[in-house]
Amino acid sequence: MSNEPIPLGEALASFDALWSPRIVTRVNDYDVRIAKVEGEHIWHAHDDTDEFFLVLDGELHISLREPGGERTVLLPQGAVFTVPRGTEHKPSAPSGAAILMFEPAGTLTVGDRHDEIPDHVDSTAGHGLNA
Repeated sequence: MSNEPIPLGEALASFDALWSPRIVTRVNDYDVRIAKVEGEHIWHAHDDTDEFFLVLDGELHISLREPGGERTVLLPQGAVFTVPRGTEHKPSAPSGAAILMFEPAGTLTVGDRHDEIPDHVDSTAGHGLNA
């Protein structure tokens, strides 16, 4: 990882793939990932870790399946939200968004339990950037 500041705008401009997070740096055993998103992801859950989202640009919707029922959280630019471990969730961005996430290194983007993975979703852990 770089010992220099990482301009997130430049890092986001270095790729076009949707729902394919890129690792920009690491903090202890956590990856700091950025992604461009548009449309819908898939329902999935991370059994052993919370998932932190920061919306850098646009608006992110996160649908949640909770004990009390299903709800959707709307996150405008600058908002943060943490999905608790084990909670089924489905991010979406009808008009597109850029997001930053904190996840333990090696976390799969589709979680430990998930719906069928469409071709446009990269299920592997984040890719590194040359930022």
